[in-house]
Amino acid sequence: MKQRTKLLPSKAGGDTTCEPTRGWRGWAYTAAALLLSVLLATTACTSSEETVEPDEPPPVPEDAAYLDPGLPTEERVEDLLDRMTLEEKVGQMTQVDRQFLTTPRDIAEFKLGSILSGGGSHPPENTPDGWADMYDEFQEQALDTRLGIPILYGIDAVHGHNNLQDATIFPHNIGLGASRNAELVEAVARATALEMAGTGMRWNFGPAIPVPQDPRWGRTYEGFAETPDVVGELGAAAVRGYQSGSPTDSDWVLATPKHWIGDGGTEGGEDQGDTPLPREELIELHGTPYEPAIAEGARVIMASYNSWQGEKVHGSRELLTDVLRGEFGFDGMILSDWGAIYQLPAAEAGQTRQSIAAGIDMNMVPDDYRSFISTTKELVQEGELSESRIDEAVRNILTIKFEMGLFEEPFADRGHQDAIRSEEHLELARESVQESLVLLRNEESTLPIDEDVRHIHITGRFADDIGAQCGGWTLEWQGVRGNVIEGTSIRQAIASRAHRGMDITFSESPDGASQDLQAADLVVAVIGERPYAEMEGDRNRIDILPTDVRLLETVSAGEAPVAAVLLSGRPLVLTDELPMMDALVAAWLPGTEADGIADVLFGDVEPSGRLPMTWPRRNEQIPIQVDEDRGGLWSTEDLADTGYGVVDERETELNAEELESLPLFPYGFGLSY
Repeated sequence: MKQRTKLLPSKAGGDTTCEPTRGWRGWAYTAAALLLSVLLATTACTSSEETVEPDEPPPVPEDAAYLDPGLPTEERVEDLLDRMTLEEKVGQMTQVDRQFLTTPRDIAEFKLGSILSGGGSHPPENTPDGWADMYDEFQEQALDTRLGIPILYGIDAVHGHNNLQDATIFPHNIGLGASRNAELVEAVARATALEMAGTGMRWNFGPAIPVPQDPRWGRTYEGFAETPDVVGELGAAAVRGYQSGSPTDSDWVLATPKHWIGDGGTEGGEDQGDTPLPREELIELHGTPYEPAIAEGARVIMASYNSWQGEKVHGSRELLTDVLRGEFGFDGMILSDWGAIYQLPAAEAGQTRQSIAAGIDMNMVPDDYRSFISTTKELVQEGELSESRIDEAVRNILTIKFEMGLFEEPFADRGHQDAIRSEEHLELARESVQESLVLLRNEESTLPIDEDVRHIHITGRFADDIGAQCGGWTLEWQGVRGNVIEGTSIRQAIASRAHRGMDITFSESPDGASQDLQAADLVVAVIGERPYAEMEGDRNRIDILPTDVRLLETVSAGEAPVAAVLLSGRPLVLTDELPMMDALVAAWLPGTEADGIADVLFGDVEPSGRLPMTWPRRNEQIPIQVDEDRGGLWSTEDLADTGYGVVDERETELNAEELESLPLFPYGFGLSY
């Protein structure tokens, strides 16, 4: 009988040793048989070492410390981290857009730590229950793994729950910045959090707190103002609103101030461009708004696409680790932006290594998760990335998940769905619009509309277009057009508010509406920009569009005064067209509730908004900002008695050169009745 061999696992768990098992005949074997058996055993051992897979990690005991909600978060995190394989750790560092999942089962297979919905990425049934059903399904996949680590689901709810059909859509940040009202901003963020929570969404990629310096930048409307003090105050208010209450509350939403650092300061307003400021000025202007946000308890910060002095922020250890963590004391999670790590100047392995080593904890690799996971594992196995850095990143991620109570309550709380487009939220949105409007011109007291006005003619391609009112990041990344969202258009709002017996007529363009124009006592002309978001919104010149110039030329040729309502994500150059407008209201991107515009036009509410950005007189003087002891091109003192906003340049004592150096309207400007 031949001697049998078996493989016994070593205590290290990786190697195997071969040991002979003695038969019942004991020592009856001859020396020759013993020699043969040794040779066979050696052959079997060598063959087995080449084919046997490493042992599977052990199952989790029911009394594992990380499963005990009564233990401190730090103890739970360390217990879980000690149990994790490299594959499980890298999975936690991976964030995928739902639309690029091959199958929901990939969440379990790749141990993914996070899912997101970018602009327009919504479930097939874009309803509160459709979102909650999708979220719960994805969460079930995450829990159906060895360790049962729940996912974090992130979305861009930047002016309401804007990916959800018929949510309450509030003004974009530039409009809220015109209000200068921190309590209002906090209330808007709180309302957004409640509408998110009803769909299972508890992580918002907001607030955006850039300090935009050049209105040619297509993301200008994401900033509250051109000055860091206003941005810091309102950004902190938004963090308070999202993160109101206890982190374990089902309506507590994780805030994400973004984009660190310098996104609003790129040369020429180029999206994802270079911000060449000296280090001290970069931090003072673009970094200081993060200090109050961190002080309010921000636990996640998203890195920015832009470069600083030629180096991408996503690869800068100086900015992500030395400054943000070291100087600013941030101890939370750093998130990359959409595929941004792949903009670093290297091959994929180098891009992955540099971004993680620089300080990125969770990597938004929306459509390339398989490659990211395999590449990161190889970098660790080859010693290119230290496992201690991986542990640090995963520790930051797990800490947030434990703090939010996701291990105990991982599923959507649908009880919050009553808040979605509630009367309270609609009234808040209306108030937000009222406070965001800036009255820039009001000749002969054209506004407010009084009872002597018997016929109003409304015109303009955006006058009956709720999508245009909302702008980008509404249902789709670049926004939508038309009345495809529940709400009230400007035309509808004016008609609803009109006095009894007042005649309201409408034409998208003045062509063919000559009779109505001739009969009108007032023309309301709605002009502005089509919806856009990042990249698509960049413009070399920011004049009002030729279509609107022709509209103004037509309506101003009549006898009726013209009140223009401007829908835009930034100041637009309209100096030459200003004489065609008897009144001008900057309405920014007000969202779904245009009743707030009608309230101001009819005088039920006095305009109170103040410009959050300097309004340029000419394209050639851009960029132009208020002087805040940081090298601005003009100061408020320069404007005293100098006739800013003058229409007829012959009426001013300034020479042409002096006039051209001043803005059309200064930062902080705003009329009232």
